[in-house]
Amino acid sequence: MSETPPTPVTVADSEIFAGRILPGIKAIREHLGCSLQEAFLTFHERYEVLQREQPDAFAVAPDEYWTGFYS
Repeated sequence: MSETPPTPVTVADSEIFAGRILPGIKAIREHLGCSLQEAFLTFHERYEVLQREQPDAFAVAPDEYWTGFYS
């Protein structure tokens, strides 16, 4: 029996690429109706995937992306 991988949450991709962390987390939270912590984890997981797949699409370099963001 094969399992289908979960559909990625792409609702915040434009926010992720632009480095807008809080609006991205908010979009995920509204879309999924989940807690703030779950939205942050989903955002971070999606960031990791996009960073691996499309590193040149980011407005901010990986070493600067999380600068000033404290969770």
